[in-house]
Amino acid sequence: MTNSKPPIWRDYRFWQIAVQCMAVILAIAIIAILWMNLNRNLQQLGIKFGFDFLQQQASFDIGETLVNYKPTDTYILALWVGLINSLRVAIAGIILTTIVGITAGIARLSDNWLVRNISLVYVEIFRNTPLLLQLLFWYFAVFLGFPKAENKFSVWGLIYLSQNGIELAGFTFSPEFSTLLLGLTFYTGAFIAEIVRGGIKSVAKGQWEAGLSLGLKPTLLMRLVIFPQALRVIIPPLTSQYLNLTKNSSLAIAIGYPDIYFVASTTFNQTGKAVEVMILIMLTYLTLSLIISLIMNLLNRSVQIKER
Repeated sequence: MTNSKPPIWRDYRFWQIAVQCMAVILAIAIIAILWMNLNRNLQQLGIKFGFDFLQQQASFDIGETLVNYKPTDTYILALWVGLINSLRVAIAGIILTTIVGITAGIARLSDNWLVRNISLVYVEIFRNTPLLLQLLFWYFAVFLGFPKAENKFSVWGLIYLSQNGIELAGFTFSPEFSTLLLGLTFYTGAFIAEIVRGGIKSVAKGQWEAGLSLGLKPTLLMRLVIFPQALRVIIPPLTSQYLNLTKNSSLAIAIGYPDIYFVASTTFNQTGKAVEVMILIMLTYLTLSLIISLIMNLLNRSVQIKER
């Protein structure tokens, strides 16, 4: 008696491959249709698609730059300046919001009534008000409310505050940069605080009891036992908050900070190259998001329990 091979259409592996192939073909078809429609519309408007404008003279100034730039430089250099400004905010924001979020998250579990409730008030206020509103508050109510540069006041002789921004360790940060950084830090930190609190609460109670029975002080117990285990729960949603912070930095345009979106908007207004500029912006934020996701996925993999 011989076993006949079942028809290929009854093999689930065939349908897995077939469905994936159909999905790829459908995606390609949709992109092709959209591309042809775009070209047809541009031709009707008499607009030629292309990125040649990037080599043209930008003819606009950028108020805050870390590289040499002048209005006679090209659009591509102007966009590069905007990208660097965006990276400044994103990198500094991720570092500061991590510190704020972890501190507030641990404080939410404190035995001290005052510390616990101060953290609760912070989380609820910053998490439940729009980021744009917070940025406008920081800019108009805080920084523009500081005295003028000649009357600047100091905090512990280390930080100097004025309408020109923040002076710290010989560096001066503009009010626009400071507003965006503080707004993103405290807004995102409120969400991270809840992520940290949930991650710590997910650690089994027996781990706390075991650490205390060994004579570990609460600070050492948290640092050496609890928090490393909580990272397995914290890191995945933490990645989403880092991505949100990076993308939310585009709200810089509301307070006049020249990030990549701000510069791209000026470029579009001057050149009329809406499609090309939007493609560049999308690719920029997509690349930044993928880099953050890659780094966080590697970190997440390193803290996972490895089975023997």
